[in-house]
Amino acid sequence: MNIKTPSIVPNKSRVLFLLVSAEVLAMSLWFVSAAVLAEMSAEAALSESAKAALSSAVQGGFVVGALIVAISGIADRLDPRQVFAASALAAGVANLCLLWVPIGGTEAVILRAITGVALAGVYPVGMKIASGWGQHDRGFLVGLFVGGLTLGTAAPHLLAWLGGADWRLTVVVASILALISAALVLLTQLGPFHAKAPKFQPRALWLAWSDVRIRRAYGGYLGHMWELFIYWAWLGTALHQSFLMQLEEPSALSLSKLITFIAVAAGALSCVWVGLQADKHGKAELAIASLIISGLCALAFAFSFGGPVWLVALIAIVWGMAVIADSAQFSALVADYAPPEFAGTLMAFQLAIGFSMTILTVQWAPALAASLGWPVLMALLALGPVFGIWSMWGLRRKAITA
Repeated sequence: MNIKTPSIVPNKSRVLFLLVSAEVLAMSLWFVSAAVLAEMSAEAALSESAKAALSSAVQGGFVVGALIVAISGIADRLDPRQVFAASALAAGVANLCLLWVPIGGTEAVILRAITGVALAGVYPVGMKIASGWGQHDRGFLVGLFVGGLTLGTAAPHLLAWLGGADWRLTVVVASILALISAALVLLTQLGPFHAKAPKFQPRALWLAWSDVRIRRAYGGYLGHMWELFIYWAWLGTALHQSFLMQLEEPSALSLSKLITFIAVAAGALSCVWVGLQADKHGKAELAIASLIISGLCALAFAFSFGGPVWLVALIAIVWGMAVIADSAQFSALVADYAPPEFAGTLMAFQLAIGFSMTILTVQWAPALAASLGWPVLMALLALGPVFGIWSMWGLRRKAITA
C-alpha cells in the first residue's frame, strides 16, 4: 500500500533562516582580497594600483552582473533559488582559482571581477526571494537580508584575523562557505507574494526615472553608496594607519583586522533593528536618520584619527552600524513602489547604478588618502549622506500625505 506523504507547508522563519544563512556564506567572498591585502602585498610587493584594482574588481564585475540580471529579467522570469545557487557556486570556484594565478596579477583581477559578476546573482536575486515573503513587514525582511549581506562582507576580516599571515587559508575557507551557500538556498521555497514576469519589458527600467518615488529612492541609494564601499573596503587600512600612531606594527595590524570585523558585522544588527522600526515609523524616516548618524560619524572619525585607540575604534563601530542600516530601506521602498512583477528587475538596476559609482570611488580612495591624508578622505564621505537626505526628504510619510 502506498502512503502519500502530506505536503509540507513552508515555514517562513525556517525559509528566511536558510536564505539569510546562504547570503552570509556567499557574500563572504566579496572582501576576501581586501581582508588579506597586507599579507598578499608583503609576499608579492603589490603596487598601489594593483591593490586598488583587486579591491574594485568585484564592484566592476558586480555592475556587469547586475545589469545582466536587470536587462534579462532573470530574477523575475526564472526560479530565483536556482539562479542564486548557480551564482554562488560560480563565485566560489572563481575565488578558489586565486590560489593558482600570480598574486595581484591581471589574472587575479579578472577572477575577482568574475566573482563580482556571479555575486550579482546572489544579492539582488536573494532580495527578490526575501521580498516575496511579506508586504507589511517588507522593511524587516529586506533589512534581515541586508544584515546577512553585511555579516558576510565582514566575515573575511574575521577569517583573516584567525588565519594570521596565511592568506591562502582565508581564500579556501571563503570558497567552501560559498559552496555550502549554494546547497542551502536550494532548501528554501518561494513566498506567497513572489511574482513572475513572462518576459523582459523595457518599461520596467523606465519606471526608475518616471516614477518620482522610485527615482528618489534611487537617489538616496546613490548617496548611501558614495560612503558605504569606501568605508567597507578601506576601513581596515585607515584603522591600521591610525593605530600605528599609538601602537607597534604587529599590534596595530592585528587590532585593525579585529575592529574592522566588529565594525562591519555590527551593521548586521542595525539592519534588522532599523528594518523592524521602518515598518512601524516609515522606511524613508529611518533611512534619513541613519544617513544623519553616518555622516556625523565620518566627520568624527576624521577629527579623532590618530587619537586614542579606544575612541577611534568606538567611532568606527558606531559608524559601521549606521553606514549600512539604511541600505535595505532603499530597496524595500523600490519593492513597495514597483509593480510586483518588476521588483527584481528594478532592485537589480538600482544596485547596478550604485555599484557603478563604487568602481570609481573605491579605486581613487587610496590615491586621495595618499595625497590628502586619511582624515580628509573620511570627512569627504559625509557628502554622500547629505545628498541622500536631500533626495529622500520627499518620501517621508508627512511629505507624501501633505
